Amino acid sequence: MKLIDGKSIAEKVHAESRAGVEKLKRKGITPGLAVVLVGDDPASRAYVRAKAKKCLELGLYSVKKEMPATSTQEEVLAVVRALNADPAVHGILVQSPPPAHIDEAVVVETIDPRKDVDGFHPVNVAKLAMGTGDGFVPCTPLGCQRLLIEMGIETAGARVVVLGRSMIVGKPLALLLMQKGKGGDATVTVAHSRSRGLEEITREADILIAAIGRQEFVKASFVKDGAVVIDVGINRKEDPSVEKGYRLVGDVAFEEVAPKCAAITPVPGGVGPMTIAMLIANTLDACRRIHGL
Repeated sequence: MKLIDGKSIAEKVHAESRAGVEKLKRKGITPGLAVVLVGDDPASRAYVRAKAKKCLELGLYSVKKEMPATSTQEEVLAVVRALNADPAVHGILVQSPPPAHIDEAVVVETIDPRKDVDGFHPVNVAKLAMGTGDGFVPCTPLGCQRLLIEMGIETAGARVVVLGRSMIVGKPLALLLMQKGKGGDATVTVAHSRSRGLEEITREADILIAAIGRQEFVKASFVKDGAVVIDVGINRKEDPSVEKGYRLVGDVAFEEVAPKCAAITPVPGGVGPMTIAMLIANTLDACRRIHGL
């Protein structure tokens, strides 16, 4: 069983991004990423800090717009429109989820598709579905694909089961793995909580991707011998034996599933680090496209 080290692969992506930033700076261009945070959700604040820190480490221009939870829909849209018009900003991300009174879909649709480095604008979703190759792909699915490529795991002709149908991971990842070319050409099944015979479906997978949002849901009985398992989930599990009172676990029961696998991602340290890595990579792509490079 190979442990898929997302941290080391993310560092490889960051090294590529650092070189890309330096090349752009030699042309007098600094890639810029803006992150908008509405409200004071602790997890969202931690994500935003991590993104801003990595931008600075890699030499990007970083903008952090923190707005109170009482901000109106129009106030949030006004910030997004200002960032659309800012030539120093090439990528815009509005941290999800916003407060309940904010219509997230409207906010996403207001982002300039050329700066939508999260890949959730309907224009970019359509480009992914059409396979045009000139849109932006959501960062977590893109990170999952990169893990498979870096590990030399062949997707062409492979039976892939994606467990979960969200627009954040499941649907875009299925589309990505079906595309022609490197890291694609897979035969993809999307399964979910309403699928009949779920264990039978997942046991057919050469590559099983768990993104269902339920802690340790995937047991050994879900996985065939020699499968590759990518665990996208990140959940807090109560554990009084540790100082924080909890530990992070995935959607896969790692201890019982890992012995059956050819390769598996740990949680934490698997898919998680790849999300920020691909966000930065998308921002560089946005910068190049906007400047016609």
